[in-house]
Amino acid sequence: MRLTRYSDYAMRVMLYLAARGDRPCSISEMAAAYGISQNHLMKVMNDLGRAGYVASTRGRNGGFRLARPANEIVVGDLLRHTEDDLDLVDCPRCVLSRGCGLSSVLDEALMAFLAVLDRYTLADLIDRRQGFQSLLLSLDSGMGRIQPGLA
Repeated sequence: MRLTRYSDYAMRVMLYLAARGDRPCSISEMAAAYGISQNHLMKVMNDLGRAGYVASTRGRNGGFRLARPANEIVVGDLLRHTEDDLDLVDCPRCVLSRGCGLSSVLDEALMAFLAVLDRYTLADLIDRRQGFQSLLLSLDSGMGRIQPGLA
């Protein structure tokens, strides 16, 4: 199973915002930190805002922040929101689907995958890796962007 880039970006910005607490963050700041497109990130942020995951404030001191505390945002729920299609295979179009046991096994596997994600909140993910906060602090001090594999 592979998550979409959209879900990847959504998870990244939600973790970023969770680590920042109440400090507002701009799209350009988050895009620069992760080395990703501002245009793509703008679409993700608009969607997360409409879904009630992030709140935005306009103006000089504006930006984005979590709309709810990080300990109330369940990772599984966020993933369900960002993924349009969690079907692992296209069984309805398969001529063997009526007699094949693959779809039920894959459904069971998907439910197990989501059950694990449902046990964690954004706060749990931030607390799980001690280096995340220090990476963000190094960004604040002008040391560059988050390198792939370090977050």
